[in-house]
Amino acid sequence: MKDKASLSPEPDLPRGTALPLSGLVVLDFSQFLAGPSATLRLADMGATVIKIERPVTGDLCRQLYISDLQIDGDSTLFHTINRNKRSYAADLKTPADLRAIRHLITKADVMVENFRPGVMRRIGLDYDVVRALNPRLIYGSVTGYGPEGPWVNFPGQDLLAQSLSGLVWLSGDRNQGPIPMGLAIADILTGAHLVQGLLAALIQRGNTNKGALVEVSLLESIVDFQFEVLTTYLNDGGRAPQRSSVNNAHAYLAAPYGIYATADGYLAVAMGSLTTLAQALDCPALGGFDQAKNAFAKRDEIKAVLASHLSQQSTAHWLERLRAVDYWCAPVLHWHELLEHEAFRCLDMLQTVRRDRGGEIRTTRCPIRFDRVRPESPRAAPRIGEHNDWVNRTFLQELT
Repeated sequence: MKDKASLSPEPDLPRGTALPLSGLVVLDFSQFLAGPSATLRLADMGATVIKIERPVTGDLCRQLYISDLQIDGDSTLFHTINRNKRSYAADLKTPADLRAIRHLITKADVMVENFRPGVMRRIGLDYDVVRALNPRLIYGSVTGYGPEGPWVNFPGQDLLAQSLSGLVWLSGDRNQGPIPMGLAIADILTGAHLVQGLLAALIQRGNTNKGALVEVSLLESIVDFQFEVLTTYLNDGGRAPQRSSVNNAHAYLAAPYGIYATADGYLAVAMGSLTTLAQALDCPALGGFDQAKNAFAKRDEIKAVLASHLSQQSTAHWLERLRAVDYWCAPVLHWHELLEHEAFRCLDMLQTVRRDRGGEIRTTRCPIRFDRVRPESPRAAPRIGEHNDWVNRTFLQELT
């Protein structure tokens, strides 16, 4: 096996600077979004991530489309969450391939899987078996609803987890039904929690020289996401959150918190003094509400007054007046407005990644900087089995 320090893709960092996880070897058995989003972040931070896929079909996410856009044979979703990884095709039901994978596990630092509970045991790669192969391995497991309980075999899918968690009753206005978030929030949060757990276990391994099992689930992650408002519910006599009937943005926050239509767009107004707001907007009707007594109890009435007033002038007009008194507000942007704005361009968050035989995708970069530099890698999401030869040469020479 090669020196681990030489395994990671070349980072876009000053000469002689290594990313924090350079030399770390991660075996990624996960598919779809939660697990792969975690291993994507590990790859961004320098780890060598080897994606274990079925021959021919690969990760099912290759054909999971969130639009009708396909790039070089795979869905944009697959490209987005699997860049900067290597693919090793193996049929885990074939003894020879399973033997190779078991040997590969002995060389790895981290292993991630997100099958339903019991699947890895049937394959023969559950934590107890793997720990015997490699006692220093950090084993990350993602499930939908935890390792046991009556929901254990339910499909671990983002919309279903959102619905079971109560989250869908926090968005939208009071007269609307449940409103899911418009992206896979449970998956992304679960992936982030997995990264936190894996890094903590790696630090622990540095002290004990022992591996660990790190378990996360979609439901637990989306419940934790609600910790602030759920704690209020638990300590408020079980009183359910009441969404505002007018421009609701947070079920537990008072007026003026919300998004309001202006004469030419939309304006977000966060928390602040009603008196200051009335003066800044020249809206005497707002001045009649007492902050302490009315901001929450009469928030719908206050928001209705504010909505009517803000609709009379442009977003730029109101921004100028509110920013003059440092009132918390912002214009509501579309993606094209955000991407063209100088403030976003200064962040340098986009990159183009390419496959060696054609096909490229414009996507985001790691949101974390190290020593003032954001890591970047031009390595695109791999083709199925693209790196079998490299893995065999680097890790499995003893088997050939």
